[in-house]
Amino acid sequence: MPLITGNYIPPGIFKNADASTIYAATLRKVEIPVYERERIELSDGDFIDLDWSYSRKEKSDKLVILLHGLAGNTDRPYIKGMAKIFNSNGWDAAAMNFRGCSAELNRHFRSYHAGASDDLAEVITHILSLKKYSSISLVGFSLGGNMLMKYLGENRGRPEEIIGAVGISVPCDLSGSLGAINRMRNFVYSKRFELNLKQHLFARAEKFPDHIQKKQISACSSLRDIDDLYTSKAHGYKDASDYYSKTSAKNFLDGIQKPVLILSAKNDSFLSPECYPHEIAKNSENLHLEMPAYGGHVGFVTSDSSYYHEKRAFEFIDSLL
Repeated sequence: MPLITGNYIPPGIFKNADASTIYAATLRKVEIPVYERERIELSDGDFIDLDWSYSRKEKSDKLVILLHGLAGNTDRPYIKGMAKIFNSNGWDAAAMNFRGCSAELNRHFRSYHAGASDDLAEVITHILSLKKYSSISLVGFSLGGNMLMKYLGENRGRPEEIIGAVGISVPCDLSGSLGAINRMRNFVYSKRFELNLKQHLFARAEKFPDHIQKKQISACSSLRDIDDLYTSKAHGYKDASDYYSKTSAKNFLDGIQKPVLILSAKNDSFLSPECYPHEIAKNSENLHLEMPAYGGHVGFVTSDSSYYHEKRAFEFIDSLL
């Protein structure tokens, strides 16, 4: 597919990557009706909480599944904004809280990671069991976008009801993205992620003292340290390098058999050059890669209530019907 330059021009200060990233993540307010929460029991005895919001139609047969990013949840403005635009156009939305990301700590020592596509597969299987939706689309943000692309490109069966997907600000190369985040210009972001993840791990240490100790967590001074200590080993990988190499979306993009749009800004300071799969997109029948000059990380701010990435995601999915 041809590469898409994109025609997104943000207002004023939002040409600055940091301004758009920070505003969209922390200051934006999105009003939607209160979610309806459903707890899904997983095959290994753990659970995932889904948060549902519904279209203005009485009964919709179309659903979008939303996947949040690192240290996120369904309360984030980018999740609510995407749910809102789909709801207003006749789609129901199911926003997935990854393990340990809703209000209650999950039951197992493991939680979530960028390649946890088996959890997504179980959620989709549950949704299909409702026998309600004939058209299903998916939208993943950042880490959730990596998980989504991995799921779509793996050598596994995928339901015919899935018509397509969109990934926003996808770190297709996890090692490269980590290197980008660790640059000095991103010090505040990386420390914020680190502190958030440490708080989650401290709670996990209280529940699983035989698996991890607080002194080990306190000794971590970077995101890679956390991935070496916990993320990799808790999920069956040898170390952080093994985890990055085996779960990066770039390794699965060639296998995608559904129409997919990846929307990543060129000024996204969280992404390395390896995160933009130019050559794969050029030679793929299914992968569309759009790279606007602006947008930061999930920060495609507009003067409207719906942001550029929300309009593009809906337009792309709607075009597949």
